[in-house]
Amino acid sequence: MMFSYMTHLSCSKCSRTYNPDTVQQLCECGSPLLVNYDLKKLAKDFKPNELLIRNHDLWRYHELLPVQSPENIVSLGEGMTPLITMKKLGSDMDIAHLYMKDEGIAPTGTFKARGAAVGVSKAKELGVKGLVMPTNGNAGAAWSLYSSKAGIQAVIIMPGSAPAMIRSEVASAGSHLYLVNGVISDAGKIAAKAAADFHLYDVSTLKEPYRIEGKKTMGFEIAEQLHWETPDVILYPAGGGVGLIAIYKAFKELQELGWVGSKKMPRFVAVQAEGCAPIVKAWKEGKRESEFWPDSRTVAFGINVPKALGDFLVLQAIYETNGCALAVKDEDILKEQKNIIRKEGAFICPEGAAAFLAARKLRKIGWIKENERVIVINTGIGLKYMDNEEINLPVLQPDESIDSLPVLP
Repeated sequence: MMFSYMTHLSCSKCSRTYNPDTVQQLCECGSPLLVNYDLKKLAKDFKPNELLIRNHDLWRYHELLPVQSPENIVSLGEGMTPLITMKKLGSDMDIAHLYMKDEGIAPTGTFKARGAAVGVSKAKELGVKGLVMPTNGNAGAAWSLYSSKAGIQAVIIMPGSAPAMIRSEVASAGSHLYLVNGVISDAGKIAAKAAADFHLYDVSTLKEPYRIEGKKTMGFEIAEQLHWETPDVILYPAGGGVGLIAIYKAFKELQELGWVGSKKMPRFVAVQAEGCAPIVKAWKEGKRESEFWPDSRTVAFGINVPKALGDFLVLQAIYETNGCALAVKDEDILKEQKNIIRKEGAFICPEGAAAFLAARKLRKIGWIKENERVIVINTGIGLKYMDNEEINLPVLQPDESIDSLPVLP
């Protein structure tokens, strides 16, 4: 049996095909490329129960990943994050079957490890020596660490307002870190010029085809953790939206393989912040692409993306699954984050809190039904965002004692 069943790359718009054995960026028409597999042959060669004897990482699905030789795998143990039942929070929201796919325990503390693992492994296989990427932070940290392990030089460009801890991650990995006085779209312009000037592999969101393949393993894992059943709703905090596109692609592939029990797709929800909601605006207007969002800002820094290259793919996934897009307020995101920490003990990131908040709002208006199985993707660990607010704590002198405690809620 082959290690990978990849056959070719195809354009997400014009369907032009490309050879996956050489470095490819965008299609000639300027659209992202997607990886294709021989799913009919794989369906004959492989059954999902064979996964039971494999390692619990994302490489358990190597037939559906683009790396063609195991010697090129660059791994930090990423994948198979838990699917956690959120009973207290579900009761609070009146959602009987609420789950969290917790990517906060992944290497580097976010789901970005998945895209970096597969993207860097494929870059290594293609002989790449140097890469460049713009980032809001977490992707840059992940690609820096995996590039370091692979021996690939990484040039990372991020907004100067990115969380300090994430900037330190990138610098510690030995990457060439540059800060820009602007947002990620400004960083993207600088990265594109650096790629041309220094012959670097541009791994900006969807400018290479393989990051999405790593992230789609979230979808495979959700299906496997639900015993190959399809959930009703998946909520995803969408900046570039690659994770949502990827999970949608995963369920399409699982359906074609016959591994999931029904042809029903989960309804996908793209969640954004009110201070940066281009996809929400486009969905409300029934459009297929979004417009650039000026003066974007949000405490959920990872979804502060004013214009995503793959916005049309996010919107396609929403439309084709009868999903929706929803924007939430920053102050409500932080309130929901604290609520989740205190109810469930899960120190999630603001982006994940935004997605939970959206679930609360959609249940309240009846879009989510009481007995539906609802999965929220928490994309990272909240510790990376500790500089979002100051915490004032009581300070005792050595000879003092605690006089009283507040009543616990």
